[in-house]
Amino acid sequence: METLNVGDHAPDFETLDQDGKIVKLADFKDKVVVLYFYPKDNTPGCTMEAKNFRDNIDMFKEKEIAVLGVSVDSSESHKKFQEKLGLNFTLLSDRPKEIVKKYGVLGLATAKRVTYIIKDGKIVYVYPKVSPREHAKEVYEKIEELKLV
Repeated sequence: METLNVGDHAPDFETLDQDGKIVKLADFKDKVVVLYFYPKDNTPGCTMEAKNFRDNIDMFKEKEIAVLGVSVDSSESHKKFQEKLGLNFTLLSDRPKEIVKKYGVLGLATAKRVTYIIKDGKIVYVYPKVSPREHAKEVYEKIEELKLV
């Protein structure tokens, strides 16, 4: 499956977060959602990207924008990753690789580094290639540019 496009319906999902709690995309129906897929916890690029969202999370929270990181790692791995880096946003586990398939971001064995901005159940912007270093600011600026909040 190919990456989803602007205007496509954002497929709903139900999965576990880093605390073992069930999370559904529908839980965020009245919010702008940054759904960012990344390959693996504790790898250099993924660590850089997670720290970038961590360090910039206040501007997202101020506008009630939900940031959700998704990989095929387990909830337990996510919990350790969150604690190690002091992450202050939700990490979602997609062990069965259902979400990555629905969103067209399944690589050889992990998720590709792709970010979707979602509002009202629709994809409003796609980053098919992501540079992890300044990605959070880039996403926030795009949300403002598109006047989504």
